[in-house]
Amino acid sequence: MKPFLPCTLFVVLGAIAPPARAQSPATPALPNQSLRQEVQHSIDQALAWLRSQQKPEGFWSNPDQPALTALVMTAQFGDPARQGAPLGQDPRDEGLRKAHDYVASCVQPDGGIYRKGLSNYNTSICLVALLAERDGHNDAVLQRARRFILSTQKHGPEGDPGDGGFAYDPHGDHADLSNTVYSLEALHLSAGLQGSNDTAQDPGLDVKAAVAFLQRCQNLPVYNKEAWVAQANDPADRGGFIYAPGAAKKAPPTAPGEPVPRALRSYGTMTYAGLLSYLYADLKADDPRVTAAHDWLLANYTLEENPGMGKAGLYYYYDLMAKSLAAYGVSEMSLPNGQRVDWREDLATKLMSLQSQEGSWANDNGRWWEKDPVLATAYSVIALEFVARRL
Repeated sequence: MKPFLPCTLFVVLGAIAPPARAQSPATPALPNQSLRQEVQHSIDQALAWLRSQQKPEGFWSNPDQPALTALVMTAQFGDPARQGAPLGQDPRDEGLRKAHDYVASCVQPDGGIYRKGLSNYNTSICLVALLAERDGHNDAVLQRARRFILSTQKHGPEGDPGDGGFAYDPHGDHADLSNTVYSLEALHLSAGLQGSNDTAQDPGLDVKAAVAFLQRCQNLPVYNKEAWVAQANDPADRGGFIYAPGAAKKAPPTAPGEPVPRALRSYGTMTYAGLLSYLYADLKADDPRVTAAHDWLLANYTLEENPGMGKAGLYYYYDLMAKSLAAYGVSEMSLPNGQRVDWREDLATKLMSLQSQEGSWANDNGRWWEKDPVLATAYSVIALEFVARRL
């Protein structure tokens, strides 16, 4: 396999380098070395619990959704204790080999990696996991999976708000930001594969269309001319992101008797997804669209909930927070009230406080499968690995 490009050299997800041109000062090491040891202990416990949950056939949780298994694989490959060891060079790799074989069994004739629907979602997450193996024997599978994802980028008729984005399936009726960030992550990390510079075989991402889609998901009137932005623009929403152009998840009332907040409001997971997507699309860290997203995140900084959504999607929120802020290159968050917080220490402490004695995590709120402790634990481990590598 041809070496990865510099920005994708550390493909193990816990060690992803910032996307190219997202230039920020290097993140300094924290003086609290004991925290790093605590974080590694938490990761060790969680990975041991995950290994105990693997099915004999090699998958985790749901045999029809290989993305769940791929997230666990990525969490295992991202373990700082592995020091980047490829598949087969760690004594605990027997389960990972079974997981690899299960994911390989999900490869379809069109190059996608899926079984029953959600083909783009599954393929994107599986491609990241297979890249993290670094074993050099999957080149053809990786290249075909990459081309499958590229083929799913939407190119709708003029005026289609989903144009440039990615949906759950190639023929899905709408694109959304959650699938788009997974797709852009997979394409970013696979950009150095042999053959990816051959436009006849690999047309590459339509970056202009992708950025235009991202703009249509952002509450930023100067860049987003969609009618809903002008009609529903609220200073509290400025710079944040929604799930898809013209459609957002509604948050529950925040107090008894209070009306349900209107749709199209900015919220946490999607704003971190938007920030990370812009960086994957090669926007600079000081681009106004990027800084507007970061400003919204500063104004809404919290680890108690997914801002705008309460506890729904909380562990996905932690996962995206760690990836996005690591890629953006910041260590401290200077909040509007003057407080400065080290997000790495803050996030690590919060996650460790939520971890069960057996090593797992789970959300009491069942939206987006987060009552499944395997999924919530994979998200949490990946987030902690980003933290551990920056302590």
